[in-house]
Amino acid sequence: MSNITSSTPGTELVLDVSKSRKALVAGSLGNLVEWYEFAIYAYMAPIIAPLFFPSENPTASILSTFLLFALAFFLRPIGALIFGRMTDRIGRKPVLALIIGLMSVATTCIGLLPTHEAIGLLAPLLLTLCRIAQGISAGGEMGGAVSLMVESAPANKRGVYGSWSFVGTTLGFVLGGGVATLLAVLLSDDAMASWGWRIGFLLAAPMGIVVLYLRLKVDETPHFKQVKVETEAGDLPSPAETARRPLTYLLTTLGVVVVYNAVGNTFMVGMPTFLSTSYNMSFERSYFLALVTGLIAGLTMPLFGALSDRIGRRPVLLFGSVAVVVLSYPLYSMLKWGFGGGLVALIIAGILIGVVGGPMPAFLSERFRTRNRATGVSVTYALSVAIFGGTAPYIITWLASATGDPLSAAYYTLGCAIISVVALLTIRGSQRNQHREELEL
Repeated sequence: MSNITSSTPGTELVLDVSKSRKALVAGSLGNLVEWYEFAIYAYMAPIIAPLFFPSENPTASILSTFLLFALAFFLRPIGALIFGRMTDRIGRKPVLALIIGLMSVATTCIGLLPTHEAIGLLAPLLLTLCRIAQGISAGGEMGGAVSLMVESAPANKRGVYGSWSFVGTTLGFVLGGGVATLLAVLLSDDAMASWGWRIGFLLAAPMGIVVLYLRLKVDETPHFKQVKVETEAGDLPSPAETARRPLTYLLTTLGVVVVYNAVGNTFMVGMPTFLSTSYNMSFERSYFLALVTGLIAGLTMPLFGALSDRIGRRPVLLFGSVAVVVLSYPLYSMLKWGFGGGLVALIIAGILIGVVGGPMPAFLSERFRTRNRATGVSVTYALSVAIFGGTAPYIITWLASATGDPLSAAYYTLGCAIISVVALLTIRGSQRNQHREELEL
């Protein structure tokens, strides 16, 4: 069994390669299941909208469904605070197991809910409660999983290890979209509206059981173990002292994450509905294009995560954010050319998601100390995704409907990317050496 020594200021940590790989698998698969569960809701939105929010205006029904989609994201900061602090105090392993259990139960329950026709207003109320449970549990998932994976990684591979957290996220979108596409192809419209939509949600149960088992088998991270030992020995400052960060530091960190949340949630999650409502593209084709975007993003993230291990997080993130600013409007313009133009546009969008997503988990981890890392990463990511990610499908659908011009949706991703460019430009220090910063205890 081979070991790798990873140095941190004032201590030597020995990493077991096999345990590092188990942490990588348990963390990334947990993210996959979490975002599969979010994606299946987004992809099924056009189908379940009239079932839970009946209205004479189809757009109003869809917007109501996306409001619940956004609600789960707005609740993520609450879950981030709750589960983030638990993860930093109790450990990465037990809390991540609890999170995946709660998330999977909530998603499975959605698949069992009666519709508005059966129980009236109680149907959307129960759906809302399930989305609340999803949002709170998901709030702590990212910080815990990223901490587990990056703290278990060799120092020179934190970028590529961390990237697999977002690969899991992206492939969760792909899997959710794949299931939705398969159901749409195999089942008639009547069957989908009657019972077929439930299948995607019910699949969360077996998937959650598998990941729960893997997370119960994973070992605690060496960084957390070291902090626990030094805390018990009284060798570390108080949590309040280690948690202090200037407000500008936290806002800058949040600003960097904006581009990933905006681009990912527009071009993957919200795109099927956007294409079907704005360009009358069939659900099968729009689902397929979103799948291509997610697949390309998932394949490229480790490449750009590895690149950030060589040249630094900031240069890669800055390049990706600037590229989103430049290409947002052209990509949306290509969507009006039909399936062929959409395919090219969304392949490029997938690469952009890979550029900004690959280095992001390691970047976030290196911005916080071990004693508060799960809380810091969870809260920062949750705030960004709540404000700029969960609202993205709603905003682009609303912009296209309100203005009568689908191209107006491009200004959302463009504006969000500008925020990240400004945030990255405020980060000082050597661009080449930032990736060599150690994970602080």
